[in-house]
Amino acid sequence: MRVTATDDALTLIQTLKDKYGSELLFHQSGGCCDGSAPMLFQQDDYIVGDQDVLIGEIGAVPFYMNADQYERWKHTDLVIDAIDGIGGMFSLDNGSGRRFLTRSDVCIRES
Repeated sequence: MRVTATDDALTLIQTLKDKYGSELLFHQSGGCCDGSAPMLFQQDDYIVGDQDVLIGEIGAVPFYMNADQYERWKHTDLVIDAIDGIGGMFSLDNGSGRRFLTRSDVCIRES
């Protein structure tokens, strides 16, 4: 599994870094509250737990996912995009007029 970002997502990340500082992190929501949106937080506002897996970084921001969800998605590449709309209730993109969106491609493992 790997995570990448579109140019639109990288632009939104930079906009939010300029507003909130560079100490941010993403957590891929597993369906609670805001569906399965990638959520962006200030690092002090989200406690990364033992069950969170670091998938990679986008825009120099670490990207985490819960271990249970990782097991279901581990053969999937994630592409984080930014589109017009309302962001997740708890995510820093809320109120920006843009929101993060996860697109995915299933990876075929060769034996």
